Amino acid sequence: METKAIGRQVYNHDICNMKIAVVAATGFEWTTIQKQVNQLLSLPGNVQVTFHTTGIGILTSTYQITTLINQHHPDIIVQAGIAGSFDESLQIGDVVVVKNEYNGDLGVTENAEFKDVFDLNLVRANEFPYDERALPNTWLSRLNLLHLKDVNAVTVNEITTGLDRISSLKQKYMCSVESMEGAALHYVCLQTQTPFLQLRAISNYIGERDKSKWNIKLALDELARSTTKLIGLLTTSEPNLF
Repeated sequence: METKAIGRQVYNHDICNMKIAVVAATGFEWTTIQKQVNQLLSLPGNVQVTFHTTGIGILTSTYQITTLINQHHPDIIVQAGIAGSFDESLQIGDVVVVKNEYNGDLGVTENAEFKDVFDLNLVRANEFPYDERALPNTWLSRLNLLHLKDVNAVTVNEITTGLDRISSLKQKYMCSVESMEGAALHYVCLQTQTPFLQLRAISNYIGERDKSKWNIKLALDELARSTTKLIGLLTTSEPNLF
């Protein structure tokens, strides 16, 4: 796991140790965040912010996030990444937080219909950590300090391009964004009771393969701006925030 750390800070009214871990599938998703945190925030004291690359996809992200929690015991994990959007009311560059995360390809396709493990009665829809099939962020109301729009998201192992598949995911999960790692974060953090927040900046619309219509740079810039601002707010919040 690639890890880098920066300075520390104390709360004005109390001394406490606080560890914030920023995770992303790739290093380029957090590099700009780290630069902005170093430039814009003064972090002396006892708050530590670290940056971690978890790799692409559910498997490597699950392993790396679990290892991070076991070894570093962060107080909060912020997953920062770019994402495609199913929802054209979201603009390229918009930053959202994920309220409910769904696993979009764990199941079977029969007669052109995708059935997940809940449809197949292999897992109960409300079996912990699930809530009506979703992996919810139970800390969202306390940690969404930027008051970003909260959305449903779906995690897939294969990027969605087909129109039928796009329609199926939208209808089944009412999702606005797609990633390849979000479900790993939600699942591991819910199982370990680790507070977390998933930030996603929109870089493109799902199914659009013309890269000239994507804007990864804008998405990364807005992601860095929002994540840096969030870290600033977290490090000056009440000690009982978590």
